[in-house]
Amino acid sequence: GQLPLRPETRAVRHRLRVTFLCAGAIICAMTQIFDLILRGGTVVTPGGEARTDIGIIGERIARIGDLSQSAAGEIYGAAGLHILPGVLDTQVHFREPGLEYKADLETEARSAALGGVAAVFEMPNTNPSTITPDLMLDKLARARGRMDIDHAFYAGATHTNTDLLPEMERMVGCCGVKVFMGASTGDLLVHDDAGVEAVIKAIKRRAAFHSEDEYRLAERRPLARTGDWTSHPEVRDVETAVMSTKRLLRIARAAGKRIHVLHISTAEELDILRDAKDVASVECLPQHLTLAAPDCYERLKGYAQMNPPIREARHRDALWRAINAGIVDVMGSDHAPHTKEEKARPYPASPSGMPGVQTMVPVMLTHVNDGKLSLQRFVELTSAGPQRVFGLADKGRIAEGYHADFTVVDMKRKETITAQWSKSKCGWTPFDGFEATGWPVATIVRGSFIMRDGEITRKGAGQPVRFNETLEPVG
Repeated sequence: GQLPLRPETRAVRHRLRVTFLCAGAIICAMTQIFDLILRGGTVVTPGGEARTDIGIIGERIARIGDLSQSAAGEIYGAAGLHILPGVLDTQVHFREPGLEYKADLETEARSAALGGVAAVFEMPNTNPSTITPDLMLDKLARARGRMDIDHAFYAGATHTNTDLLPEMERMVGCCGVKVFMGASTGDLLVHDDAGVEAVIKAIKRRAAFHSEDEYRLAERRPLARTGDWTSHPEVRDVETAVMSTKRLLRIARAAGKRIHVLHISTAEELDILRDAKDVASVECLPQHLTLAAPDCYERLKGYAQMNPPIREARHRDALWRAINAGIVDVMGSDHAPHTKEEKARPYPASPSGMPGVQTMVPVMLTHVNDGKLSLQRFVELTSAGPQRVFGLADKGRIAEGYHADFTVVDMKRKETITAQWSKSKCGWTPFDGFEATGWPVATIVRGSFIMRDGEITRKGAGQPVRFNETLEPVG
């Protein structure tokens, strides 16, 4: 037999083995072939910004670092560009089924992709409303092969479907339950405390709320002045929002349930929600951060009408303070198209809502360039925040193993937003003429270019978004 090796000989052999293994790993890394490499861009990662490369294999990020020695099926030169996690718009109304004359899943998802948005959460106030498992399945079927980007759908809560909500919130492709405490577009409404309590007690996931007090709205509707949109924030006044949000927080705390308060528009609500982070996450919109009454109504008339309304500048200023204080968790667009003919009706016959999914990124990048928030904060609001609030399984950050979803932007590019550029079926935007600095140049979803240089390059490839609370086996 062999004589045992001396200890010093074994140590030399071990060092040689480690050296060969390390060298092999380096050679492997140098020769690894990726499907796509994004080369030389400024990448916004959880650790900050870094000029580096991203290697993608299949639908996922395989490596972040210097890949100058690596090969790929395609190399995208990103020098001079910023690579953000794929922007998530967690509140859109795409109007299908039932209202396809003003918007549909295909046209509005395409508009989103052109604006740099990689995934959307769509609201239930369609016709019929998404209030049963079969109607949820119908929406998912309609999206298949037609939506260019990834997507999820809200289940709508009513007084009569609380028994169905536990099943619906567990469905693949469901992002949660939506509750309207004040009437808006559509017929979904749960306005009483008992109804709200029944909904949140029936479910386990975080419910999203349109928080306006329907009782006060009913009292104030006679205050609407025909043809005068400046009366819209008087009808839906500050107290209408504050009363509802106070009620909602009281119910949520008593039930020990999580809530997500949508499109906050008042300074007073922000003071309340600042001290309610134990139960409530908060969303705000670019519209409320950019426009102000009464100017917007005098200039845009019905095109400025939305719920909750655009308010005076002091509320806009409070929202900016809340953005930078960390009170706001998520940004959505509340994309809600109506036709020009509908918007031309004299107030209050004109409907509330405006398109926004395509303009959210350039409008907010302009605010970044103006110094109102950092690029990192924008990323938190549109990717990391949604991931945390909604529990996304594999989206929301640029990290190895995550979906290769990216919004590639040119932070120095100047463009003017126009109705012609906006591709929502409704054919208009409240930001027509807005001079933007910062522009989306590519949208990548699960490793594939969907939009590149203002053109759609892959159609109908969107898939349901996956959530930690509803994971199913893959493959």
